[in-house]
Amino acid sequence: MIATTTHALLDALAAICLLVGLAFTLIGAVGIIRMPDIYHRLHAASKPSTLGLLCLLLGAMLHLGQFDGGVPVVIKSIIALIFAFVALPTGSHILAKAAYASHDPQYPGTKDEHAS
Repeated sequence: MIATTTHALLDALAAICLLVGLAFTLIGAVGIIRMPDIYHRLHAASKPSTLGLLCLLLGAMLHLGQFDGGVPVVIKSIIALIFAFVALPTGSHILAKAAYASHDPQYPGTKDEHAS
């Protein structure tokens, strides 16, 4: 009885995490389409995708980790999270520096602090 309730609770939490991850990923995709220049697009791509991946992997850990032998799934998910939290912001930063170095134009409405 208690095991069934625990499985149901973990499945409900996993579903919530998966929905939140899907929402973050969808917001990031819409942001990439709607933003006016590369700098805004990089911001819209990096932050929601990192948080979306966090929620999606957490949901997978909650659901798949409750089965026999679920420890490898949890360990692989944690390793993927660590890699994502290092690689995604670093990649976005490198792309932004490359865009700045190649003088990609900024959106005219962008406030430039160094112009004065």
